[in-house]
Amino acid sequence: MPFFDPAAAEFYPRWDQVAGELVAHLRSLAGSNPYDRGLTDVVGELSTRSPEFRQLWAAHNVRWHASGVEHLRHPIVGEMELTYESMGMQADSDLALSIFTAEPGSASEDALRILAS
Repeated sequence: MPFFDPAAAEFYPRWDQVAGELVAHLRSLAGSNPYDRGLTDVVGELSTRSPEFRQLWAAHNVRWHASGVEHLRHPIVGEMELTYESMGMQADSDLALSIFTAEPGSASEDALRILAS
């Protein structure tokens, strides 16, 4: 989505940071799974269709991020700042569960409540 959807730059106020982190994370996956055909196909498609991805991939940054802060701009509730934590699944090492939370009493928490209603 960040590389193909024109709305991504609006959805991610810090698009450059998000794109860089995603590519660095993808590179870490590629390093640990060099013969994964699906992963190779995704990298190939992104490389041929997105100049931004190509440039970031060529930087060779590697990063595994399991926690952090995500800044989003939702079309209904506006900007949100969410803290996330990702955990690997013991039953399948290819899967992870990510949990996003908002600071209690914050505008982001109010926005999540609106979206949940």
